[in-house]
Amino acid sequence: MKMPALLLLPLLIAGFVAGCRPPTQPASAPPAPTVSVALPTPTQVNEWDEFTGRLVSPETVEVRARVSGYIEQVHFKEGGDVQQGDLLFTIDQRAFRAVVDRARAELGAARARAELATGEARRAEGLAASRAISTDTFENRVKSATEANEAVRSAEAALAIAQLDLEFSEVRAPIAGRISNARVTAGNLVTGGNSSGTTLLTTIVSLDPMQCYFQVDEASALRYRQLYREGRRASALFEQVPAEMGLGDESGFPRKGNIDFVDNELDPTTGTIRVRAVFPNADRLMSPGFFARIRVPGSGEYPAVLVRDSALGSDQGRPYVLVVADSDEVLYRPVRIGPLIDGLRAVREGLSPSDRVIVSGLMAARPGQKVNPVPVDMRPPVQSAPARGSTNANPSSPRP
Repeated sequence: MKMPALLLLPLLIAGFVAGCRPPTQPASAPPAPTVSVALPTPTQVNEWDEFTGRLVSPETVEVRARVSGYIEQVHFKEGGDVQQGDLLFTIDQRAFRAVVDRARAELGAARARAELATGEARRAEGLAASRAISTDTFENRVKSATEANEAVRSAEAALAIAQLDLEFSEVRAPIAGRISNARVTAGNLVTGGNSSGTTLLTTIVSLDPMQCYFQVDEASALRYRQLYREGRRASALFEQVPAEMGLGDESGFPRKGNIDFVDNELDPTTGTIRVRAVFPNADRLMSPGFFARIRVPGSGEYPAVLVRDSALGSDQGRPYVLVVADSDEVLYRPVRIGPLIDGLRAVREGLSPSDRVIVSGLMAARPGQKVNPVPVDMRPPVQSAPARGSTNANPSSPRP
C-alpha cells in the first residue's frame, strides 16, 4: 500500500533538518576540587588523666587548754601567721605560782628530813657494830632514812608537776601556720586536761606545702598498674609520680607537684582509691578546702603526630582522615586518636609525618578521586587556647 505524497513530505523535511545538525559532543569531566593539605607535626605525647580534689593542710591542730583557769590575755592576731612556740593565750598564773612555791617549800622540808634521817642511820651503823644499840633500832633508822629520801623524790615530782602547770598556763603554738580566730576571749573560764570536755581555744593549719586528695577510679588504677608492669609508666605505689594542679580560677594546670601517697585499699562503695599529691605553696595563697583540678600522667610517653580536628571524619564512630597520594588521588586512612595538645589532635596510629592530610575541603573529597592540593600549615592561623588535657573518658569524637 502506497503512502500518499502529502504525508511523505513532512517526513522528508524532518530528515533533512536532522541531517543538517552537528554531531552531539560528549559531556566534559568536572574540574578536580581544590583542597588544603598539610603535613602532620611529629611529637612525643604523654597523655594526662584529669581528676577533681580538695586541698588539705598537712598539719591541723586544735589548740586546747591543758590547765583550767581564766583567760588573762590573747596575744595573737586572728587570721594571721604564727610560728611554732609563739605565745597565744595566757591563763591567770597566780594560783599556779602559789602551788609552785608550796611544792618548792615542801621539797626543802623533805630534803632537810632526809639529811637528818641519813645522818642518824650512819651513826646507828657505828653503834650497832659496837652493840651499843639493838639491831631493831638500827634497822628502823635505816628505813627512816630510806623513807625520807623517797619523800624527797616525791616532793621533786610534785614540784615538777606544779612547774608544768605553770608553764601550761601560757598556751603556745605547737606548729607554724595560719591561725583562726580566738574561740574564747579574755575573762572567760576554760577547762583544761585530757578529757573530751576541754575548751577549744583556736585552730592552726600549716600552709606550705599543701596536699590535694582525690579519688582515682578502679579502671584507671588497674591501667596504671599494667603500664608499670610493662615498664611504660612509673607507679606511685613505689616512687613519686609528677602531678599538675589548677585552682578553680586558674587556666590550665600551672602548679607542679608530686603524688606521695596511695591508699592501701579500694573503697568498695565508690569503686575508687584515695590518692594524695603535694604542691608547694610559697605564696600561701592556697588554703585548705579549696576545690582543685588535678592531672596525672595517664600513659607512658609515645611518638605521635598532630593534626587539626577539622581533618578528622567519623565513620560510624570510627575516626579517619583523607590523605593525598603523590598522584593527587585521595586515600582513606583509619586512625587512632589521642588528646588535644595546644589546639591540635594527637594521632596515635594511622599517619606518618610525610602524609599530606586534607585539612580543609574534606566534604568535597572522596576516596579514589583526583584533587588539586594546596599546601598550608598544619597549625591554624588563629591558635586555639591550650587544652586542659584528656580526662578519664575517651577523647572527644571527631567532627563528622
